[in-house]
Amino acid sequence: MKKTRSISLLHLLFFLLVNSAANAQLTSKQIDSLAQRSLEKFKVAGLAVAVVKDGKIIHGKGYGVKSMTTKKPVDSHTNFQIASNSKAFTAAALAILIDEGKISWKDKVKKHIPEFKMYNEYVTENFMIEDLLCHRSGLGLGVGDLMFFPDGSDFTFKDIATSFQYFKPVSAFRTQFDYDNLLYFVAGEIIARVSGMTWEQFVTARIIKPLQMDNSFTSLNEMKDKSNMATPHSTENMGNGQMRTLAWFQEMVNGAAGAIVSNVDDMSKWMITQLNKGKYGSNLEKQLFSEARQREMWTIHTVTGVNRDPRYNSHFGGYGLGWGLSDLRGNMHVGHTGGLPGMLSVVNLVPDLKLGIVILTNTESGGAGAFRSIGQTIIDSYIKAEPVDWIERYSEQLAGQRSNGDSVTTNVWKVVAAAKNTPVKAGDFVGIYEDNWFGKVEVFLKNNHLWFKCLRSPKLNGPMHFYKANTFAIKWEYQDMNCDAFAMFSLDEEGKAQSIKMKGISPNIDFSFDFHDLDLKRVGK
Repeated sequence: MKKTRSISLLHLLFFLLVNSAANAQLTSKQIDSLAQRSLEKFKVAGLAVAVVKDGKIIHGKGYGVKSMTTKKPVDSHTNFQIASNSKAFTAAALAILIDEGKISWKDKVKKHIPEFKMYNEYVTENFMIEDLLCHRSGLGLGVGDLMFFPDGSDFTFKDIATSFQYFKPVSAFRTQFDYDNLLYFVAGEIIARVSGMTWEQFVTARIIKPLQMDNSFTSLNEMKDKSNMATPHSTENMGNGQMRTLAWFQEMVNGAAGAIVSNVDDMSKWMITQLNKGKYGSNLEKQLFSEARQREMWTIHTVTGVNRDPRYNSHFGGYGLGWGLSDLRGNMHVGHTGGLPGMLSVVNLVPDLKLGIVILTNTESGGAGAFRSIGQTIIDSYIKAEPVDWIERYSEQLAGQRSNGDSVTTNVWKVVAAAKNTPVKAGDFVGIYEDNWFGKVEVFLKNNHLWFKCLRSPKLNGPMHFYKANTFAIKWEYQDMNCDAFAMFSLDEEGKAQSIKMKGISPNIDFSFDFHDLDLKRVGK
């Protein structure tokens, strides 16, 4: 029997409202309706939206609450962690140094950081500053992110700079896009060594203060007053759409990959400067970086896939320096997303229309659906694309993705439950194991139960449950994100474990949990 779908009066009114804007830009009232419906549909605690057009803020509001605990409302000055939208600030900081003649995009990284070492000599000697920013290193997606994901580890910049030699490339150098965070830490260190200031000090002094982004900060530690700071939330691992608050993610090493804290009012100033080709000030009399530098940042350095939706008639897709680049119905699109536990954001720029949109959210995973739906609907109204109910479409996609992931993980834990009485010689697995870049982990007995502990990343510890063969499923004590993992042991001829390979259990695991890049070898009992 075919199931019919009922349409609520609210949904019908919203769809009529959006369709009425087929050839007109959305009004603030329509954006309000869009945001409110997104909050409800995607189960998001709070979000903020700003739109700039022709050098002016034409919409800037908050919706929902900063925290489900306090119920205090979000406003246009509420701060969020913008995560990887910080990367464009790092690119801009380097552009400023290039304008001053202190560095070049083509400078070899080793010129400034002699200890920098990649996976072979040619790549090490030829790796340029611009290579740090455009995700074409040859290494895999999110490689090495376990050094700072989850937060609370003790890895230093020296650890990062020397870690790349141990990773196995997945493609030839400069031939393939694979998103990378660690190399932005290296870019931040170049800024520090060249300028004599930390990345945080430089970005504050040379970008945030000149643009009068008065309530923005390069790290949480710089915020003295957090009363208007959004709290991260998650519906992961909760069931029934329930929501819980999370602790703020604490950046380590430097903030170049994703540490900035900002709000839609301040981010509007940043977008207006970008849309004015680096110019700012009441009469655009000041220059943050030159137009030439912006052209370089907005030039494709690494080719990516093209949006094949015929309604956009897109021809190219790629990544520049800190920005994603594409075209929509003949208009250039420049943008980026950002994600930390419970904090998801997007910046969309359409330079040809002098249009900018920023959306900041404080809930995972619904925030992604919200910012995509809101941003895409607003853009569609400006480029005169036929309207689509993006809220409904993304809701269905996310539900399908979540259902698939839940099915996989549920089956894994069913197998674990069925095998709970399987005899295991725990002593054969107990020991110290070490990976060249991640350091040591310990497998030990705790209350007669096998336990897994990462010595340099203390949040990654938890009980091990027999799965099948020589494989165990680890249920981490850290549950802010969906990151439980398999540990697969290799045994010697006596049945004693000699090494461990790992991978995430859920297909929806965040790519920053790159357990699959570990190669753990036994080094002690």
